[in-house]
Amino acid sequence: MLLKLERGFNKFADFIGLITAIAMVLMILNVFYDVVMRYFFKSGSIAMQEMEWHFFSVIILLGVAYTLKEDGHVRVDLVYDRFSPQRKAMINMVGSVLFILPIAILVGLSSINNAYEAYLSMEQSGDPGGLPYRWIVKGLIPLSFFLLIITTIGFFIRNLNIYKGLHPMDEYNLKGEIENLKCDLSEKKYHVVDIDPFENENKEDKKGDSK
Repeated sequence: MLLKLERGFNKFADFIGLITAIAMVLMILNVFYDVVMRYFFKSGSIAMQEMEWHFFSVIILLGVAYTLKEDGHVRVDLVYDRFSPQRKAMINMVGSVLFILPIAILVGLSSINNAYEAYLSMEQSGDPGGLPYRWIVKGLIPLSFFLLIITTIGFFIRNLNIYKGLHPMDEYNLKGEIENLKCDLSEKKYHVVDIDPFENENKEDKKGDSK
């Protein structure tokens, strides 16, 4: 049952990630258009320039929830990396309940009035030629934190399954990567180029002195 719930929450988070990826591609195309029009055709659009930070807002606000599902948020790993998977799962569950959920609920609820007032006033850009319907972006603030609440529940369930031993924890094996790199270097799969000319000159001078 818990594994099915985890898969359901993961699919939901992946859908959010898909929307975020589409917004990323659209933002890149938008920036490309603005640069080409500005530097090659000496033209520009305020609306298109504002669209850049609109897309950026979508990426950041929606990406928070997907990043939690991928466990990609920054953490201090000085002590955490030394723990067993069960203990890591316990820390993640406690952190979700004590830190992520309260902050997400607080910010989500407190930002509703701001978004509602922007909707009532039909807030739009103050610049001539700017984008209308700025309230849509402000409406994403409470929405993004409610999505974070949903993905936090999925994150809690996943770590609960790990704690119960239903499946292993997916971890990035840094030590393994280092060992593989050492093996590749020892087998001379990579050609190492010395780009410090002064060091090479010093080596040649020492060889000359020894002669």
